[in-house]
Amino acid sequence: MVEDNPINVAGLNHFFGVGEARKQALGDIDLSIERGSLTILMGPSGSGKTTLLTLMGCLREVQDGSIKLLGQELHGAHEAQMVMLRRRLGFIFQAHNLHESLTAAQNVLMGLQVHGPGNAAKQLSATIHMLDILGLADRVDYLPGNLSGGQKQRVAVARALVSNPEVIFADEPTAALDREAGLNVVKMLKAMGRTRRTTTVMVTHDNRILELADRIISMEEGRIVGDTRSSPTGKPTP
Repeated sequence: MVEDNPINVAGLNHFFGVGEARKQALGDIDLSIERGSLTILMGPSGSGKTTLLTLMGCLREVQDGSIKLLGQELHGAHEAQMVMLRRRLGFIFQAHNLHESLTAAQNVLMGLQVHGPGNAAKQLSATIHMLDILGLADRVDYLPGNLSGGQKQRVAVARALVSNPEVIFADEPTAALDREAGLNVVKMLKAMGRTRRTTTVMVTHDNRILELADRIISMEEGRIVGDTRSSPTGKPTP
């Protein structure tokens, strides 16, 4: 465990259900994730990767073991502490979760407004800039119902990134995107790691983006069974 790392997990176990229906979802997870890295969690359905992601992202309560996120212990943390931490994070999910009554720009603005009141002009400028980067400059005033599935997902990505979060948690962020759009999103996350030291943890089944990862964690039946890091050439190494 390295204290400077934004995420340190030690002896983590997690269960679903009670009594005879109780099932272990994660077992004995130890993991440290370096600042600025792009780490991918892979494994078959039911392997525990999304459960681990949501625990690290303050979206589930830690039952047993330790997770330190940005220096804060999550096991036993109060809801107010969790809320403050979530404001330092970005979330991208396969389901875009856009508000259907708000335009693309208004949906992205929500990613800034959760941090409290700010300079409205600067917030709008940052919003338009992020949508432009993602190829949506001509869709800022469109409602989600008038956007394609891939465009909706790019709006969701813009919403997650516009506040410059310290850590980004992404669950199948490229599933609704074509190859080029998916690669562009992941390249942006990779660039944020280099320039802003933003840390990204991503669950994916998308083999098209694996070569961009700094690290690939493989999971099966709630346990880590593989851990590979990219070499200077970008190729995975054990």
